Amino acid sequence: MSSEETAGGIDSDGGDTEHENARQAVVKVDEDDTELGTVNRLDAHTGDGIRHRAFTSLLFDEDDNILLAQRSPDKRLWDTHWDGTVASHPVQGQSQEDATRQRLEEELGVTPDQYDDLEVTDRFEYKRYYPNEGIEWEVCSVLQATLTDRTLDPDPEEVAGIMWVPYERLHQNPKWYRQLRLCPWFEIAMRRDTEE
Repeated sequence: MSSEETAGGIDSDGGDTEHENARQAVVKVDEDDTELGTVNRLDAHTGDGIRHRAFTSLLFDEDDNILLAQRSPDKRLWDTHWDGTVASHPVQGQSQEDATRQRLEEELGVTPDQYDDLEVTDRFEYKRYYPNEGIEWEVCSVLQATLTDRTLDPDPEEVAGIMWVPYERLHQNPKWYRQLRLCPWFEIAMRRDTEE
C-alpha cells in the first residue's frame, strides 16, 4: 500500500521501466495471518492478487483528532486518495509495530518519542480491485497511537497532503467526507472501530 509498484516493461528508448518495488517481497499469508513464505510485491498486487500481510496505522492527537494523509499522485494504486495516517507491508521477520514505526518516520518524520502507546487494535481481511491498475488482497492489522507532539515533516514523494479531522465526526458521518475519496482499507478499519 505504500509506494505501490508500476508494471515493469521497456520504455521507448529500450530501458527497463520496472519500478523498484517490483523487486521487493511481501509476506504471503492465509486467512488467519499465518505466514506462508514471501511473494513478489508486484505479483501480489496484479491479476487476481495474492493474499499478503499489511497494516494501516491511525495516529490521533490528544483531542481525538485523527491524522489523515493523502497518497502521492505517483502511487500506482489509490493515488491521491486519503488514508489513515500510514499504511504499508511489514517485511519478513518484522513486527507490525516495527514496520509502523519505520513508515511513520519515513513518510511523516514522526519519531517514537512522539508517542508511547502504539498497539495493534484490530485485524481483518479484504480484497479490492483498483480499476485497470491492480488489486489489494490483504490481511490488514490496524495499529493506533496518540501523538503527544504533532510536529510533522512529510516526505512529498509519499504524502501529497495531511489533514487533522475530528475522529468522532468522521466515524459517525463518513458521507460528509466522500469528496476526500478514502482508501478502502481505512474505511473498513474505521467502520469496524466501535470505540468512541
